[in-house]
Amino acid sequence: MKRPFAEAAEQNRQVIFDVIKPYLKGDALEIGSGTGQHAVFFAAQVAELRWQCTDLAQSLPGIDAWIEESALANLRPSLLLDVEDEWPDYQYDLVYSANCLHIMSAAAVISCIKGVANCLKPGGVFIVYGPFNYGGQYTAESNARFDQFLKSRDPASGIRDFEWLDELAINAGLELLDDVGMPVDNHVLVWQKRTL
Repeated sequence: MKRPFAEAAEQNRQVIFDVIKPYLKGDALEIGSGTGQHAVFFAAQVAELRWQCTDLAQSLPGIDAWIEESALANLRPSLLLDVEDEWPDYQYDLVYSANCLHIMSAAAVISCIKGVANCLKPGGVFIVYGPFNYGGQYTAESNARFDQFLKSRDPASGIRDFEWLDELAINAGLELLDDVGMPVDNHVLVWQKRTL
């Protein structure tokens, strides 16, 4: 199978890696791996990282094409994951997701954060990359246009408010560690699961 290719993933992989590198260790679960490009890039940089890609069924063959061609021992074959359904019965050190929360419905976002909290080890981190609103406001005109585009395709989707996400995370036992501004009006958000 020909590998799928996302130009955005190619462009943002290094800047994301530079921010999240301190957290890349142990067992990692990626929600919505898309093409698999981020997984291959991150796993190639950090040999001791064990990366598990997931996505909906239609994306899995493309992800596995990237994994197989990479021949990286620390990349596992992809898994089916619908965030509103059954999650892996495993505890991870890290959960990562890029550009996914704005294409999910609000109900799916709620399920996603609960699922993440349940499969993170105490002290583990949840890293999210994408566009977010702050104080109910877009951070850029380009994000406003993007939000309109998203809602034209699926009215249940859209750029999420940071404050709402943080409230969901707090209620799930996660604490915000960092919020890093990124190029093209995106952010990296990092939450950590509270230890008992």
